[in-house]
Amino acid sequence: MPASLSRTETFPLVLEPKLVEIPAAWFLMGSGTGQDCERPIHRVWVDAFSLAATQVTNTEYELFLRATSTAAPPFWNDPNFNHPQQPVTSVSWLEAARYCEWLVAQTGRGYRLPTEAEWELAARGGLDQKNFPWGDAPPQNLPDYASRWQNGPEPVARYAPNGFGLYDICDNVHEWCSDWYDPDYYAVSPERNPRGPRQSSMKPARKASRGGSWRHHIKVARCSARSSIPPDFQYADYGFRVACQNNLVIE
Repeated sequence: MPASLSRTETFPLVLEPKLVEIPAAWFLMGSGTGQDCERPIHRVWVDAFSLAATQVTNTEYELFLRATSTAAPPFWNDPNFNHPQQPVTSVSWLEAARYCEWLVAQTGRGYRLPTEAEWELAARGGLDQKNFPWGDAPPQNLPDYASRWQNGPEPVARYAPNGFGLYDICDNVHEWCSDWYDPDYYAVSPERNPRGPRQSSMKPARKASRGGSWRHHIKVARCSARSSIPPDFQYADYGFRVACQNNLVIE
């Protein structure tokens, strides 16, 4: 349990995530009916990569805390947030990036945060220009929608995945992306493998995030919806999932 960092039991050194392969593809990124920052819709190519099937859980993150003597995030001992299979929350972008670096050091594999383009391609699950991973039906049509996410995120993978096999890809917690955030980036984004601007146009600077949140009135975000906060902020509805570049081994 996350509340037990002082225990002395033997733990594995690392739990590698279950990865889902996302095939290389062209897709239409953005939305003509969403926020201004989602326009213009533009055609993007993304190379093949892998993305974790679930958001990083408290169980996985606890191993990182133990190994690195990193301070536990806020709400770590709060019963609304510390179920072993809930996504870890209140992790800043900086801490999420350090977790990826730690995974690389432990495994020799190219773990990192996904780009916005990778995340959106993956979230769509092969359904181009649909609002949600399942299509255009509103989130309120999802099973048990009215009773879910009452006081925090729910344990991962309790409901059906999207077409690529990704769980909770547009709900539960906002997910950090690697990109700096610029609301006007789509107007100048390269066509192939966009990685965001060199720096954020916002003051203070912000990192991009994607997906919905247990805290919102509408709990599930559209696939194209963008959000952002400064990289050192720790919010109770922010978590992350890791990407991995296919066939990349770090020596």
